[in-house]
Amino acid sequence: MKKAIPSGENIIGFSVSKIAKDVMRSMNPATMKEIEGEFHEATSGEIDVAMEKATKAFQTYRNTTGTIRAKFLRKIADNILSLGDPLIERAMAESGLPKGRLEGERGRTIGQLRMFADLVEEGSWVEASIDTAILDRQPFPKADIRKKLVPVGVVVVFTASNFPLAFSTAGGDTASALAAGNPVVVKAHESHLGTNSMVAAAIQNAAMVTNMPDGVFSSLNGTGLKLGQALVRHPLTKTVAFTGSYRAGKALFDTANQREIPIPVFSEMGSINPVILLPKALENRNEPLANQYVGSVNLGAGQFCTNPGLLIGMDNEHLDSFIKHLVNGFKKVTPSTMLNENVCKNYEAVKTNLLEQAGVKMEAVSTDEGNISTGRPTVASVSAGDFLKNKDMQEEVFGPFTLIVKCQSEKELMEVVLNMQGQLTATVMGEEEEFAKYYHVIDELKEKAGRISFNNVPTGVEVCHSMHHGGPFPATTDSRFTSVGTGAIKRFARPLCYQNWQSNVLPLELKDENLSKIWRLINGEWTKKSII
Repeated sequence: MKKAIPSGENIIGFSVSKIAKDVMRSMNPATMKEIEGEFHEATSGEIDVAMEKATKAFQTYRNTTGTIRAKFLRKIADNILSLGDPLIERAMAESGLPKGRLEGERGRTIGQLRMFADLVEEGSWVEASIDTAILDRQPFPKADIRKKLVPVGVVVVFTASNFPLAFSTAGGDTASALAAGNPVVVKAHESHLGTNSMVAAAIQNAAMVTNMPDGVFSSLNGTGLKLGQALVRHPLTKTVAFTGSYRAGKALFDTANQREIPIPVFSEMGSINPVILLPKALENRNEPLANQYVGSVNLGAGQFCTNPGLLIGMDNEHLDSFIKHLVNGFKKVTPSTMLNENVCKNYEAVKTNLLEQAGVKMEAVSTDEGNISTGRPTVASVSAGDFLKNKDMQEEVFGPFTLIVKCQSEKELMEVVLNMQGQLTATVMGEEEEFAKYYHVIDELKEKAGRISFNNVPTGVEVCHSMHHGGPFPATTDSRFTSVGTGAIKRFARPLCYQNWQSNVLPLELKDENLSKIWRLINGEWTKKSII
């Protein structure tokens, strides 16, 4: 396992390749200096080889058992852990994120891999369903019909800028796609080329020592638009997973739908994650709420897709007091290094554009001016009337920024919610006795978001069975699916119905005898029993 300077080759199955003379280099966002290491861009020929190997590998890998895949996933986790401090140090240099944050993210990455290993080893995720034949049914016999989820084919994973480990090379998309039985081709993020190289080598090694088919995993370097479009257009690509901006995610989605054979693109494209501040909550918990949201908005320099970018409340003395405490908090926040130069420039440009919109008032900005690599924490306010007139105010400001919307009445509050775009999350901060009074608002929020929190902050996404990290467009391209938690595996599987199959050719999960000991729906009843 390589632990020094990351290799600059493209990983293609069990091989490495560096045909192109064109190379890319990572930049330290804090110093704006290049980091040691050259990374060769993938050529069209290398893309073809990676996709062809993956397609061939699928013929074998799709038929592996959950136990075999679990061994592979656990080995990946072990290999990532064995990379030790050099991985964390490289990720720090490439992302500007602190050591503690990245150590936590590594733990999450390893935890996700092991979680999916447990899931597929147990096996019930395939949703096996059996309706046995009734040959003497009148007026027509009933056929024997069985169904389970099966893998879809080669999955292309786009790594995210804001999570160089957990939403990256071995992140949740890769883990869930491999768990479902699909080969993965990763497009390395330009900002994390060294981190990607180290993790990709760990996955390659795991595939080799656990006897996976050559091509089950590949990782390619290249610029976002050029390589990304080539991978989405490639005829052997079956599904795409993306986490990033609306512009990039929508472009990939449109490209996929323009193919001769369209394919699904699961794009998570960000959100402004509205927070409803109910009157009693502001009256009773004014300063604590403000302090809570100073922390949430500025967590990780505001570079979370769940950043609370919109705070909505009734325009009264309690909201005024809340704003005062929020302003005091924002002024004291030290600007943090942002992920890369483009993220920082985009933050300033989008923020400046919003602040120039009619009716928007800048309430506060950090008194520390920071430097060219940092984004200054900023809070602004606007009346609900002006907010409702201007849909540009719903554009995500990716960074340490939030906008306060002041409503004059419950009716106006409802209008704001009704006109809200799709979101990953929505939050209600209130006292227990308020929830019934404002239930019509809460009920409407259910149509706008994939996750609704009460008296909590939206930042921080628990990786578990019940988590749903997705939401109505434009938060994601398909609100039915999550990119976090065990449900993420369903993006990379499809139902297959087996009618009147002979027992000896049925998949293990659908045979009469329940050898896998999984939960199955047999004639409408969930059971672990065999069919007698």
